[in-house]
Amino acid sequence: MKMTRRPKNGAKSLKKLEERYVSDLLRQESITTEARSFRLEAVPLVIAAVFLVVVGLAVSSQAFVGGSGISIPALLIVAAVFGGYMALNIGANDVANNMGPAVGGKVITLGWAVVLAGICEAAGALLAGGDVVSTVAKGIIQPDDNLSIDSFVFIMMSALIAAAIWINLATVLNAPVSTTHSIVGGVLGGGVAAAGLGVVNWPMMGNIAASWVISPVLGGIVAALMLGLIKYLILYRNDKIAAARRWVPLMIGLMSAVFVGYMSMKGLKRVWKPEIDVVLLTSLATFAVVTLMAVPYIRVIARGLRNKKKDVARLFHLPLIMGAALLSFAHGANDVANAVGPLAAITSALLDPGAVGAKVGIPLWVMLIGAGGIALGLALFGPKLIRTVGEKITRMNAIRAYCVAISAAITVLIATSMGLPVSSTHIAVGAIFGVGFLREFLENPKRKRGRRKSLLHDTPEAALKQPQIRQKRKLVRRRFVLSIAAAWVVTVPASALLSGLVYVVLSSL
Repeated sequence: MKMTRRPKNGAKSLKKLEERYVSDLLRQESITTEARSFRLEAVPLVIAAVFLVVVGLAVSSQAFVGGSGISIPALLIVAAVFGGYMALNIGANDVANNMGPAVGGKVITLGWAVVLAGICEAAGALLAGGDVVSTVAKGIIQPDDNLSIDSFVFIMMSALIAAAIWINLATVLNAPVSTTHSIVGGVLGGGVAAAGLGVVNWPMMGNIAASWVISPVLGGIVAALMLGLIKYLILYRNDKIAAARRWVPLMIGLMSAVFVGYMSMKGLKRVWKPEIDVVLLTSLATFAVVTLMAVPYIRVIARGLRNKKKDVARLFHLPLIMGAALLSFAHGANDVANAVGPLAAITSALLDPGAVGAKVGIPLWVMLIGAGGIALGLALFGPKLIRTVGEKITRMNAIRAYCVAISAAITVLIATSMGLPVSSTHIAVGAIFGVGFLREFLENPKRKRGRRKSLLHDTPEAALKQPQIRQKRKLVRRRFVLSIAAAWVVTVPASALLSGLVYVVLSSL
């Protein structure tokens, strides 16, 4: 009797069916995951759209703009919406430079960083943003009597649209660019398209361009000096904890004194205008009081810590958070100009046609749009770039992040007090590079010298068996130097060209 054999391809067919079933399940799960991810990504876009709709409706309301009986031009409503759009993009892209070091240093979580930055950004914009807004709105171009009101409004509108689109594109590509560069290039391109090169205020442009070069260099130098000082006073000591108990309270007091001095001169100038000697006395008193208060705090935190750099870094958590808050406040004061400077100029031109050649007033409702948009943009779209700035350029810890934050804060505050719209991106990134290159300079020569010394004492045969001297460690990722420099170079001409095209389109309507 012959036995019936099972077809040889039966097992293979069954296996193929199983593989196809598993593949279908994985594909279905992937589709579900992508759909869920798309829905989550769509939520911030919907919230941002609602914010812009609310801005448009609020500006159309006479009460929000300044009272009843005011005729609100449709062009002003459109300009306000684009001003809010610009503010959203500033919060999404530029604020990452402020909180990135703190998040990268594992001192503050991303969620709390967003909350802290949002509060400080809004406070800085509302309390200390007036002087810089005047520079952006009226300092880049000099409109004469031959420039019509419509042309001036279209210039500012083109600047807002072009800068906002450029920053939005950079944010999508995960590239931290300068929003100050974007808006300055936008105003420049729109002005040239409207009235030629003669309308540009070239001395002011020269000052702004010089500040773009000086600010990252100054930020890097200050950050490197701060890190070198901390290493010399604390990290290179045999008893690091004792040295930290001595010096960290002074650093906290110094930071507090700088903040109080700035608030006295700029932040509270609408309600209090003290003389310079009063400001100095107030800052010195703050330094003394805060330093004394910080001594017991640091003593308590230092208990039980080991005599290691990692443990010493814990003592810098509070100064770093204070520095990040100070930097966010200064950024809000400085970069709110990028959102509401052109909007303030448009408002003055439309509601007071005789103010085109005069100093621009900054209505409260204009500042509210800028402050609210920056805070909301940070919350909705900022976390991605915060991680990029805080983790991908160089390795951060609490001490290095503190140096970056305080150096960037000091540089931004100096620029804001001078009325110069410097790029916080340049300053923060320059400070990060300064810290990274200082680490390379301090760490690599020691290893090389020690390796060469050991080779000198070895016999020739032993020296040949020794491994070759390793190349210098690169603690800063060089590719970011090229990519960031390229973004800085491209931003101004790109936004200027886009603004000129937008102006041509608007003027032809």
